[in-house]
Amino acid sequence: MKTVLCFGDSLTWGYDAETLGRHRFEDRWPSVLSAALGPEVNVIPEGLNGRTTGYDDHLADCERNGAKSLPTVLHSHMPIDLVVIMLGSNDMKPAVAGPAFAARQGIQRLVGLVRHHEWSFDYETPDILIVSPPPLCETANPVFAAIFAGGVEQSQMLASLYRDLADEMGCGFYDAASVARTTPLDGVHLDAENTRALGRGLEPIVRMMLGI
Repeated sequence: MKTVLCFGDSLTWGYDAETLGRHRFEDRWPSVLSAALGPEVNVIPEGLNGRTTGYDDHLADCERNGAKSLPTVLHSHMPIDLVVIMLGSNDMKPAVAGPAFAARQGIQRLVGLVRHHEWSFDYETPDILIVSPPPLCETANPVFAAIFAGGVEQSQMLASLYRDLADEMGCGFYDAASVARTTPLDGVHLDAENTRALGRGLEPIVRMMLGI
């Protein structure tokens, strides 16, 4: 049995901008990926709305700093064969970080946390797949437009920055924008069709990295 940990934000949790609730279990990309990989792979969805790579959100009602929560998550789910990290959208909030390069630095920190984690029981360090989230898009939603002001332009830089970082650090890389687009309903999230597309799109590279 192989184990894949999907560490992400609301795109991984499955926020639905149309219903303002959660996508059906079978529509969320980790569920689609799990179904595609079959019963010999345990896909663990670890998505949290508002999660950042490594920055504090002082208005949050719980710990949404990914760098602070990742070590606990790793201990909880080990042994792990592959960690899939898709974060950075919430870093685009000016009140949190803002620039795309800040998200790149946060991803670098997360990779370091996985690589230098104190794995119990002599478990091996898992491989890491960095996924750049789809860029934000323009929206008529005044709340999201204000919260993510400037994020459309900055988020378009994430794929290039993450790809270079993955090369530097020996990680896998996948550009979610190759198969998925954010919805103009709020400019940030994925509709059901696009979150399903992401799960299907990730299958080949996850299979390759797991060696199955």
